[in-house]
Amino acid sequence: MKTRKLKNDKVNIITLGCSKNMVDSEVLSGQLNANGINVIHENRKLDHNIVVVNTCGFIDKAKEESVNTILEQVHLKRSGKLDKVYVTGCLSERYRNDLMNEIPEVDAWFGTMELPLMMKQFNADYKQELIGERLLSTPSHYAYLKISEGCNRTCSFCAIPLMRGQHVSKTIEEIITEAKKLVRMGVKEIMLIAQELTYYGLDIYKKRALSELLKHLSDVEGLHWIRLHYAYPHKFPLDILEVMRDRPNICNYLDMPLQHISDNMLHQMKRQMTRKDIIELIGNVREIVPGICIRTTLITGFPGETRDDVEDMKNFLEETRLDRVGIFTYSHEENTSAYEFADTLSSEEKEARAQEVMDVQQEISLEKNQEKIGQTFKVMVDKKEAGRYLARTEFDSVEVDNEVIIHSKSPLPIGNFVNVKITKAFDYDLEAEVVL
Repeated sequence: MKTRKLKNDKVNIITLGCSKNMVDSEVLSGQLNANGINVIHENRKLDHNIVVVNTCGFIDKAKEESVNTILEQVHLKRSGKLDKVYVTGCLSERYRNDLMNEIPEVDAWFGTMELPLMMKQFNADYKQELIGERLLSTPSHYAYLKISEGCNRTCSFCAIPLMRGQHVSKTIEEIITEAKKLVRMGVKEIMLIAQELTYYGLDIYKKRALSELLKHLSDVEGLHWIRLHYAYPHKFPLDILEVMRDRPNICNYLDMPLQHISDNMLHQMKRQMTRKDIIELIGNVREIVPGICIRTTLITGFPGETRDDVEDMKNFLEETRLDRVGIFTYSHEENTSAYEFADTLSSEEKEARAQEVMDVQQEISLEKNQEKIGQTFKVMVDKKEAGRYLARTEFDSVEVDNEVIIHSKSPLPIGNFVNVKITKAFDYDLEAEVVL
């Protein structure tokens, strides 16, 4: 097939997996755009001729979705609807050699840190000076901001260091520059992301510097909400909580993945903490920032997990009454240290255990939401859907947390803040009316 000339090319970027991948895709689109190449995210019109699939390789389900997406794009290429298919991201980083043999129709494969090499495929230059230049794939009022890459932890279940490498922090100056550019684009909320947020700065400043970064970020004019995601609990820097408490534009929200609570499981997972440590940390967090919303993720079905371990997890949730909880089922990943353990539980049993835990959290979530009835909150209006507005409080992040459903006869500006009074509560959502 004859490839069209570059000036007529249109590139569609398909992003799979986490918000960190989304940022990578936005940076890629910014580079292509700066080189005069037409680029779009998740194009549904199918009027493009080149596709870049940014893959996820985190767990089995994500890998399967990535492979299926690649095969779909290869099918379009075979049928003459695409000229080129490129693949990047974590799956490509980890399984490139195998995938090259299995799916030879892909034109080129790239790892997670090979953006300059990918640009050469487009006869384009990688522009070092484009700090923060991105084409957002999110609505214009919020964006993710990656403050570091990679991870130095050795959690036994996790393959991320195999795909993303060791921890590398951006400088405070780079991050502030990027944040200011995002604000000029209309962004009002940024969600700080990294493999491990609380490790930030150790590599370049020889100390944990997240609190210092937060102070500088909170001084950025026009930045209304700053939200913290993926804060590793071991050696948690409590000084960031004081900044959070004292700075009004830092959301009283903390995403802190715990993964388990049973001492046996924590040890096997190499989490470097005990149940007692975690309980003490949660108490300290709540003492320093009263009313803070704590979100966590947990894993069920890790090798050796017993019924007692599952009950311990359920009892922990009832004891601590965390605000937001997500559940993963264990995925047996080669080249991780947990791979040497026998993965004896069926996927059905893992899912059943996850549902048990979520049933407990569902009740807690409903009770906490019911306590909000009659209270007034400032919310950000994200979108209008099916004749109603969907918004979020500072205690809710995008897609993973509660939404506030607003029925309003008067139009509400998308991306702006309004005050609402909670009128009804559900398991994971709220209904509210606008307060004038």
